[in-house]
Amino acid sequence: MKLYRLHSKQSLPISKPKAWDFLSDPKNLKVITPEHMGFNILAGGDRPMFPGQIITYKVSPFPMYSTKWVTEITHVKDGDYFVDEQRFGPYALWHHKHFLNEIEGGTEMEDIIDYKLPMGVLGQLAHPILVKKQLQQIFSHREQKLIELFGTIEGSVKELYFTSV
Repeated sequence: MKLYRLHSKQSLPISKPKAWDFLSDPKNLKVITPEHMGFNILAGGDRPMFPGQIITYKVSPFPMYSTKWVTEITHVKDGDYFVDEQRFGPYALWHHKHFLNEIEGGTEMEDIIDYKLPMGVLGQLAHPILVKKQLQQIFSHREQKLIELFGTIEGSVKELYFTSV
């Protein structure tokens, strides 16, 4: 079983409460997701985030392929972090931790995603060709969208890297 990890950090020139208000609202996920992915919340995104919340999306991660994606918000520490886990969808495992940390001049947003692909060896072969590139594109788009919305901290460096766990 091969597990992958995506680790991302981005600094935003806004207060931690403002970052939390935006990032913990499920409706804003559509705002920071590339339009070509056809991302839509079907159910569960109409309330402030809480542990046990089930959110159902429709997403098209690749041309001519769309799927439902069901996640559960499993942990929330108001203002600091939340965790979403896939219950049904395109991954064999998806565990996404979202952390917010105060830094000089704003807030650092940190994401740690542990994921496993379906289809065994075929999934592993697809990782560098399809999945990793798609995730890089999604996170690059998100970075640019957040800069458009909130700006950037002078001299801050965006981090994004993948490892095998």
